[in-house]
Amino acid sequence: MMAESKHVTDVGAPDPELNTSPIAEEGSSDTEALRLEVPGEPACYFNDKSFTTGTYVKSGTSVLKCDYGIWIPAGPADPDNP
Repeated sequence: MMAESKHVTDVGAPDPELNTSPIAEEGSSDTEALRLEVPGEPACYFNDKSFTTGTYVKSGTSVLKCDYGIWIPAGPADPDNP
């Protein structure tokens, strides 16, 4: 499914000293609560870098998608080894 993952920016692990948008847990009911905290931001931040909505990044073993100010899990970073 994530054939384009070769073009995904590897952002590494979130640095607590830098601005990183909230990361939703896969299948968590907290996603809606996060949406209330970050109402429709046009971008997400990861370690002080800005990414527009719809952008995919790789962090560790996960691919995350920017979705209006929060990061949503989008699958494993290694499509050959899910």
